[in-house]
Parts: sequence; structure tokens; C-alpha cells
Amino acid sequence: MTIAVGDKLPSTTIVKATENGPEQVSSDDFFAGRKVALVAVPGAFTPTCSARHLPGFLDKAADIKAKGVDEIAFTSVNDAFVMGAWGKANDAAGKVTMLADGNAEFAKSVGLTFDGSKFGMGERSQRYSMIVNDGVVEELNVEAPGEFKVSSAEHLLEQL
Repeated sequence: MTIAVGDKLPSTTIVKATENGPEQVSSDDFFAGRKVALVAVPGAFTPTCSARHLPGFLDKAADIKAKGVDEIAFTSVNDAFVMGAWGKANDAAGKVTMLADGNAEFAKSVGLTFDGSKFGMGERSQRYSMIVNDGVVEELNVEAPGEFKVSSAEHLLEQL
């Protein structure tokens, strides 16, 4: 079942890409007591994700945080080293936190996966954005396959 507005995020383990390497953190702890803009993409370094999605959130990070968001986080079914390298390649430090979901556990737990096998990618996260307030989903914007509209930084900023 797909997560919906008003639902509490399920408890899973995610891996935060940090300067000191991968850091496992529970989703309960990561989202507790604050407002997080969570963005999921099919893959780090993939065309739309790198050319449009991440740059939009980097450009609008200050505006989004000025609307009461404590942290902006990107997640993908990639390992923490790939997510860390993607963040470094885009100067994301201090603007966007990179969260690895290498085994798609988080994506599965929220019911937002797709089969990317025909592209050699295996099971991946759908493209979406959400506002999570103290672990509860306040806004959810899931893209149609191949689309990039409702999960953009601009759309999310309008919702805040």
C-alpha cells in the first residue's frame, strides 16, 4: 500500500552519507520533531535527477528553509558512497542531505517502488517529494512515469 497524506512514516533504517562515511539512522529518529522536505529519485547521477531535480532544490534551498523546513533530504536506491559522491559533485553540503536506500527498504516501506529492470537498474524508488512533519506525511507529490512536474522544488515551495 502506498503511503498517504496523514500517515506516519514506517520505521526503517536509512543510511546518511556524511563526511565521515555512511551513518545508519532510523527513519523514526531522522524525521522526529522537525519538518523535512524529502525527495526521492530513481538514481543518483541519472539524467533528469542530476540535470533538473537536484539543481532545483539546491537553487531553492534557502527559500524552502525560510518557509519552515528544517532539512531537505534526497533519497535514492543507491549506496551511501554513490549518494555522497553525488552530493559532493553538486556542492550539496549544507543545503541537501543525501540518504541512501541501497536495498530499497524505505521505498518499499512507503509503497513507492518501480521495476527499472529494462534499464538495468532493478527495483528503484519512484520520483516523488513529500513534506514530513514529525514523522507524519503532510504533502505527497508522486510523479507519473517519465514525468517531472509535481516533485519539483518550485511545486513543493508553493505548498509551503
